[in-house]
Amino acid sequence: MNKTVLEGAKVIETTITNTSNTDVRWKDFLALTKVGIVMSNMITAFAGMFLAAYYMDIQLISNIHLVIFGLLGSALVMAGGCSLNNYIDRDIDHLMERTNERPTVTGKIPDNQVLIFGLTLSSLGLVFLFLASLSAGVLGLIGLIFYVVIYTMWTKRTTSLNTIVGSVSGAVPPLIGWAAIDAGLNPVAWVLFLIMFIWQPPHFFALAMKRCEEYRKAGIPMLPVVAGFAVTKRQMVFYVAALIPISLLLSPTFGPVYTSIAAILGVGWLALGLAGFFMKDDIKWARLMFVYSLNYLTIIFILMIVIHIV
Repeated sequence: MNKTVLEGAKVIETTITNTSNTDVRWKDFLALTKVGIVMSNMITAFAGMFLAAYYMDIQLISNIHLVIFGLLGSALVMAGGCSLNNYIDRDIDHLMERTNERPTVTGKIPDNQVLIFGLTLSSLGLVFLFLASLSAGVLGLIGLIFYVVIYTMWTKRTTSLNTIVGSVSGAVPPLIGWAAIDAGLNPVAWVLFLIMFIWQPPHFFALAMKRCEEYRKAGIPMLPVVAGFAVTKRQMVFYVAALIPISLLLSPTFGPVYTSIAAILGVGWLALGLAGFFMKDDIKWARLMFVYSLNYLTIIFILMIVIHIV
C-alpha cells in the first residue's frame, strides 16, 4: 500500500481516537455534576423565580439578566456541590453498586482535577447568584455549605439524621430562584421551601431501603441500616402525611385547581405509603415510593407554573 495513504490513515485514526477520548473525558466531567439531580432541582428553582415575578408583578422578559444569573448560578452551584460530593466520597463510592462507576472511583479523572472542577463551578455559580441579588447569593452559599460540609463531610457518615440535614440544601433551590427576582422572599417562597424539605425524607428513605445493604457495606448510617425497615416505613408515612397540609397552605393563593390536584397527589402517595404495611416485598414497595416521589415533585411544581399561565 502507498506509504502516503498509510500515513494519512494513521493521522485519521489518531484524530478519531483523540476526539473519542475528549468526548469521553467531557462525559466523565459531566457525570461528576449529577445532571439528573441538577435538572430536577432547576425545575423548582425556575418555579420559585416564575412565582416571584408573578406575585411581585415583575416582568421576567424585562429582567432577563436576573433570570440568566439566577438559573445559571443555581445550576453551577449545584453542579459544583455534586462534584465536591464525588471528591469527598471517593473513598467509599467503590463499595456501592450505584456509585462504583463514578470517574472518581474508576480513576478517569485525577482527584486534584475533581476538586478544582468542583470549586470552580461552585465559585462561578455563587458569583452569578450574587449578581442576581444578595439574598440569592447568600442562600446559594448556605445551600452549598449544608450539602458539602454539614451533610457530606459530617453527618452523612455519623448519624441517621443525615437525610434531614441534607434536606435543607435540597430545599433551597426554589428560595434561590425567588430571591433572584425578589430579594424580600414572600411567604409563598417559604412554603415552597417547606414542601421541598418535607418531600425529601420519604424520597431518600425509599432510595436507602432499595440500597440498604450497599449503605451498610459502605458504613453509611442511613435510617434503614440503623433502625430497620419497619421504623423507616413509619417515618416515610409520617412525612408524606405532613406534606399534604403543607402543600395545601398555598390553596388560598393558588386556587381550586391546584388544591384539588395537590390533594389527590398527596392522598395517593399516602395511600401507597400505608400499603407498605401490608405488602410482603419491602424493596418493591420502596421502589414504587421512590418513583411516585419523583412524579409528585415534578407534577406539583409544573402545576404551580401552569395554573398561573392559563
